Amino acid sequence: MSPAVEEHARARIVTDAPHHRPVPVSLRYDPAEDPLTVHFEFPGGNDWVFPRSLLEAGLRGPARGGDVGVWPCGRAQTVLEFHSADGVAVVQFDSSPLVRFLRRTYSVTPASSGRA
Repeated sequence: MSPAVEEHARARIVTDAPHHRPVPVSLRYDPAEDPLTVHFEFPGGNDWVFPRSLLEAGLRGPARGGDVGVWPCGRAQTVLEFHSADGVAVVQFDSSPLVRFLRRTYSVTPASSGRA
């Protein structure tokens, strides 16, 4: 059985407020649960599950899948947009922890092995 991958990152919720407080986010990948998806867990138990391939595509250019959008913002930032019945959350990350997390997931389950 392949081990699960977990990384921790800090994100900024994008609002019209003048100051942004960092928010801790747990990035998880468990190939035993589903080799095609990643989890982004925010404080309060808000867990977003979406395709690992969407995260990869969104690091290079705008990508959308269902209720989640991902796109690069400049050279060192990535934006994720989450849509729910309660509204839309736009969250900005430094790209490097997302790239590191994605690389670790591929070291556990290569892309060709994780496709249906």
